[in-house]
Amino acid sequence: MTKARKPTRSFDEDFKKSIVKLYESGKSQNALAKEYGIALSSIARWVKQFSEVKIDDDTILTAQQVKKLQKRNAQLEEENLILKKANCHIHATLQQRLKAISLLQHDHTIVRLCRALQVNRSTYYKFIQRQPSKRKQENQQLKKWILEIYSQAKKRFGAAKIQVVLKRDYGVSISLGRVYRLLRQLQLPKMSTVKPSYQKRKVDEAPHDSCPNHLKQAFNPPAPNQVWTTDFSYIPVGKKGFVYLCIVMNLFSRKIIACQVAHKINTDLALQTLEVAYKQRRPSQTVMIHSDRGSQYTAKAYRRWLDEHDLLASYSKKAYPWDNAVTEAFFKYMKKEELDRRAFSSIQDVQLACFEYIESFYNRHRPHSTINMLTPEEKENFLFQQSVNDSFLCLLY
Repeated sequence: MTKARKPTRSFDEDFKKSIVKLYESGKSQNALAKEYGIALSSIARWVKQFSEVKIDDDTILTAQQVKKLQKRNAQLEEENLILKKANCHIHATLQQRLKAISLLQHDHTIVRLCRALQVNRSTYYKFIQRQPSKRKQENQQLKKWILEIYSQAKKRFGAAKIQVVLKRDYGVSISLGRVYRLLRQLQLPKMSTVKPSYQKRKVDEAPHDSCPNHLKQAFNPPAPNQVWTTDFSYIPVGKKGFVYLCIVMNLFSRKIIACQVAHKINTDLALQTLEVAYKQRRPSQTVMIHSDRGSQYTAKAYRRWLDEHDLLASYSKKAYPWDNAVTEAFFKYMKKEELDRRAFSSIQDVQLACFEYIESFYNRHRPHSTINMLTPEEKENFLFQQSVNDSFLCLLY
């Protein structure tokens, strides 16, 4: 036989408020508990809940209402803090707000974050659980390849050359605009150059000039070893010293076929560089060698050597570097991409840096816009392969 349970009593809000008013009129909580048969803890709770508070504008609020206001005020303060942390507002794009919630999910509850940024919780959960789209997966792979190309080129390539290398080495053909966007997302610094601000000066040549200009800015000969260009450049070493780089370029392919570094800029350096180029190429016909009018190139020893080796001297007009613009442009990019990014302490360091840049990077890996984004090595190999194919066809027919 089960023991009968005492029925529980329920009290409505008016009853509770009446008990609180009796308490406020002077009766003690113990007396009210005995008189009405109510637990002392219940009366104490009702007093806290329904006691009236008078605020500054004479409005009377119950303790329960004050507690609700305090809770709401805390919520508003937290939502205001969320908006500050999120670095976006409720009118930002949905993607921006979803990313902000994802970043702040460890600092605040998802419910509070979604309420503050006005995003449905279901939308947020779909966002974090969804698989990346095919386009996004492709972009992630492309970014990985772009970073490889950028680091292998030692931060020298921009969007146009990266686009060429992607197609050449990875078999990926994408638009230039897409490469630009991916570079911007990766926040990779650009290797930009600044054009000189000076203007061209018109210089008239003398009618019987001993230094004729045979090239006349015809920078695209139809075959290799028809025109070479040469020039010097200064390279700082240590705090006050300089060494000097001399190069010879095959104008057809823009390939550097010889380079020498020395402590002094003189005719000997020019001849040493030219001898290296001549031994490597061993031209079977007359080659035009174009330079500026520096004393090293107009010296008798230099001209005598050219005559002995069947080379035709060509000179730029006085104070007119545009006649040798291709070589000047090479030095400009070499300094921007390699020499100006380093500090050299000895001539051996300069020689090694020049060798690495020219032989490993410039001649073999750097696409050149003038030769249809081929490297100088590819340009010459392409011509050689074409000549072999032509010879084979001649034998067939």
